[in-house]
Amino acid sequence: MISGLIPHRYARALYKYAGESNHCKAVYEEMKNVIDSFQSNPRLEKVLSNPFVSADDKRKLLIAAAGKKPGEDYRRFVTLILDHKREEFAYLMALAYREIYRKENNISEVRIVTAVKLPDSEIDKLKKVVSDSFKGTTFEYEYEINPDIIGGFVIDVDSVRMDASLSNELEQLRQNLSSN
Repeated sequence: MISGLIPHRYARALYKYAGESNHCKAVYEEMKNVIDSFQSNPRLEKVLSNPFVSADDKRKLLIAAAGKKPGEDYRRFVTLILDHKREEFAYLMALAYREIYRKENNISEVRIVTAVKLPDSEIDKLKKVVSDSFKGTTFEYEYEINPDIIGGFVIDVDSVRMDASLSNELEQLRQNLSSN
């Protein structure tokens, strides 16, 4: 959960405003782009909080962070946060908006981790395990390869973990042996 009263209030207001024009999903996609931009370039937060960077340059950065052609709802939101000098919270606002949208639309984030790259057919089987376990939910998938798990897979669905990795099984075996 994203903490902070200011980011959450602004995100909630944007969600409500975008809902009035039926653009919540479009803004959601833009906010995912903003999050990706901040995560791929950590210096972006420093630039936005720098008082020597002009508001116009900050506006251009935030508009560019949203993708190729952000909609009017997002553009007005950028103007609002710049007018109120809240640009240093832009990343947290994007995270809060994503959280609000997902909650309101029953979307769960799924992270699948395997030791080696799996064929699409095997990934589809893992996705079926997830959809069978969490009925009535929409999923957004993220796939990662981590050789440290040795074999098997780890699936995180929001805060629920399904760990069928060899590294986990070896750790459980080690704990059982050390407790005996």
